[in-house]
Amino acid sequence: MLIVQLQSKDHIEIEVKMDELDLTAAEKKATYEEIKAYVLEHNGLKVSYLYIAQVKQKCGIIERENYNKPKSEEAKQPHCPPDKETAIVEALKFYELIAP
Repeated sequence: MLIVQLQSKDHIEIEVKMDELDLTAAEKKATYEEIKAYVLEHNGLKVSYLYIAQVKQKCGIIERENYNKPKSEEAKQPHCPPDKETAIVEALKFYELIAP
């Protein structure tokens, strides 16, 4: 990495070894696609983003606010079936999003 200042003849060279750096929290997170793929591969179940979000919420994983909310408070929302919930929890443990 080379840090350069305009109109300066001095520069600093920095060597950063990537293998010494720890993963950041953002790099450690699994995407919804990765969770869906894990559940399909290991349990043969297809899960939706809604089910994953519901299980994450039950496990206390903070998600951002959903901006695609129903217009009516009485709108029915499907709930995650127990077999799919178990499979999603297994995936979350695999990706270390929750404690085993």
